[in-house]
Amino acid sequence: MYQLIKTEGRAKRAQFETVHGTIQTPVFMNVGTVAAIKGAVSTMDLQQIKTQVELSNTYHLHVRPGDEKIKQMGGLHKFMNWDKPILTDSGGFQVFSLAKLRRIKEEGVYFNSHIDGRKIFMGPEQSMQIQSNLASTIAMAFDECPSSTAERSYVEDSVARTTRWLVRCKEEMARLNSLEDTINKKQMLFGINQGAIFPDIRIEHAKAISELDLDGYAIGGLAVGETHQEMYHILDEVVPYLPKNKPTYLMGVGTPANILEAVDRGVDFFDCVYPSRNGRHGHVYTNHGKLNLFNAKYELDTRPIQEGCGCPTCQHYSRAYIRHLLKAKEMLGMRLCVLHNLYFYNNMMEEIRDALDEGRFAQYKAERLAGFEAGE
Repeated sequence: MYQLIKTEGRAKRAQFETVHGTIQTPVFMNVGTVAAIKGAVSTMDLQQIKTQVELSNTYHLHVRPGDEKIKQMGGLHKFMNWDKPILTDSGGFQVFSLAKLRRIKEEGVYFNSHIDGRKIFMGPEQSMQIQSNLASTIAMAFDECPSSTAERSYVEDSVARTTRWLVRCKEEMARLNSLEDTINKKQMLFGINQGAIFPDIRIEHAKAISELDLDGYAIGGLAVGETHQEMYHILDEVVPYLPKNKPTYLMGVGTPANILEAVDRGVDFFDCVYPSRNGRHGHVYTNHGKLNLFNAKYELDTRPIQEGCGCPTCQHYSRAYIRHLLKAKEMLGMRLCVLHNLYFYNNMMEEIRDALDEGRFAQYKAERLAGFEAGE
């Protein structure tokens, strides 16, 4: 149940009720691909740093440890000890990005595991079954993510197939939710809009999938090589054709500036590996852009990463100490950076929600973007 609380221009402030709690949007989902945030961050840490939603990956958990084992453990929430919402992506993107050998057919995709090479088949029904075993709060439909540079004719055929697959996902999800041994019988389904960087294909696809009356709608296939301006243009074109009374999720995006721009265009769900991946390499986010803590200038810097930041890292440790840990290859250095970065993103989303509540998002966005560009 999605309740729109306020709008400012196209920007939406809402709340989304789920079986695992209410999500305040706009929201940034923290990516824990294999049911863990990379960088030694626990679910107790996530509770502390304002995480609302954790995101795990269908394909990776199917390959290891196996979704049926997770079902035997009582589902993903019990397995990883997390009581708030979890979104599982469908595995579609990984099938297309990781599989060296794959054959796409109408029934689904045949490919080899990137871990042990064994043959795997995944189609809409299999993706739904795996996600039902995981018992996530929100399941993503199985789709093909065509390259942003693909030929128009290929994209048209791919998007038509993705629509047919979505119908099958919806039917299979309804069936699974009615079974007695299903752990989460209120699992939600989000459809995915595709179309590379062809606005007309995107718009037609948005209209087609909107008619299926799903729980939410994602925009996929962006932030995969096109420019930021191309991405913003697609959002300008497509978001107006997705239902206003449902969540809009921009998959795999992005930088703090990307998020501000996308919120302004009506997006309210985000996920991205940037904060954790950058953190593991000593790159940390501040109100004045990104810092590389490996730089020698931080060797004797007694300040926290960000003055006034409420994260556990900034409350207790200096840039100099974190730099030392990173240089010494101590795992704690990575962990402290990832904790800070995720808190920075989660806190920024809270500030965005407050700004929307108070009707000053345009001003907030302008100030934040100016700060990022000004540098330290």
